[in-house]
Amino acid sequence: MAGREDQDRDAERGLVAPEEKPQVQHVGPSVHPLFFIASWIFFSNSTILFNKWIIDNRGFKYPAILTCWHLVFATAATQILSRTTTLLDGRKKVQMTGRVYLRAIVPIGLLYSASLVCSNMVYLYLSVAFIQMLKSAAPVAVLLTAWAWGVEKPSMNRFANVSVIVAGVALASLGEINFSMVGFLFQLGGIVFEAMRLIMIQVLLAGDGQKMDPLVSLYYYAPVCAVMNIFIASAAEAHKFDFADVARTGYGILLLNAMVAFMLNVSSVFLIGKTSGLVMTLTGILKNILLVIVSVMIWNTSISSLQFVGYGIALAGLVYYSLGWEQMVGVTTAFLTWLRAVWDAPGSESTRLPSAVRRGLLTGVVAILFVVLVGGFMYGGSYSSAAPVGVPAAVA
Repeated sequence: MAGREDQDRDAERGLVAPEEKPQVQHVGPSVHPLFFIASWIFFSNSTILFNKWIIDNRGFKYPAILTCWHLVFATAATQILSRTTTLLDGRKKVQMTGRVYLRAIVPIGLLYSASLVCSNMVYLYLSVAFIQMLKSAAPVAVLLTAWAWGVEKPSMNRFANVSVIVAGVALASLGEINFSMVGFLFQLGGIVFEAMRLIMIQVLLAGDGQKMDPLVSLYYYAPVCAVMNIFIASAAEAHKFDFADVARTGYGILLLNAMVAFMLNVSSVFLIGKTSGLVMTLTGILKNILLVIVSVMIWNTSISSLQFVGYGIALAGLVYYSLGWEQMVGVTTAFLTWLRAVWDAPGSESTRLPSAVRRGLLTGVVAILFVVLVGGFMYGGSYSSAAPVGVPAAVA
């Protein structure tokens, strides 16, 4: 669901208490960690693109109702999994009492609900590419909230670093062709609500040793969020809701959409259990870049040169903020060493492809990625006659 990847990334940077690695079911020795990385990237980006497609292209203009449906599905699914699998055994380590539930779970769940609603409402006004650019500022909101709550002491070095991220996001916003102030405020609200939720987890739960993995968190938060969203949807969208839109969108599509959103949380559990914090941070950055590129290609989103530069600055600041200079140098050196070893490794007809073939494949993959990166942005930027954001192309 929305906000899940930001929570993982911020936890690994130390802004919130890291979640305890969950005890996941044994998948098998043959499953490589890359499978879990690819699965998380797939479900995370698919959830965002799927939500945008349903709201934008299928005409289901009810973000609050869609969020409510996701949470009702998540509530039922987590209850079933808790009784039929070991995926939610982590909840047995959580000392949940009525006082803890009312004091921590309810307020955190309300903030989570507000974050999810804002994150889906913004699809009515902004493109996926611009939304991801704005989300680059999420660490800034978390850090400022941590300072305000006294969780962290202010640091000029960190302030200078997040200022670079803010400058990059500001440039990207100035370069946005289809800018919407309403959409910008919704996204800003989603970022602030999520930042407050993460800090409250650290203050109210992590401080007492109540660490929960993503699926266990959903087990406790989903019912609260579902009830909250029923009130929000009733007040904001019930008066204009037409049940015929459900049939036009498709019952199967809405069910599949909820399943994909839920699988994001399942894949997060396996990702945390099978990889390190560094891998998660780098995976999150790669996921966001891929999402921007794919969304540009799907919706022909116009990307200006100023946006391209601004997002690049924000990403550079985000990488430095997440890893630090020494770790960046170490990762780069390790990657270049591995790449050189793959390039120079002698071929063996019985065990691997010939060296020349492997070099050709590697060169081809790099070339394709370069063409996709440059071509995607250039094509999106040159498409000036695209339909306005939030309006299906056929209607425009």
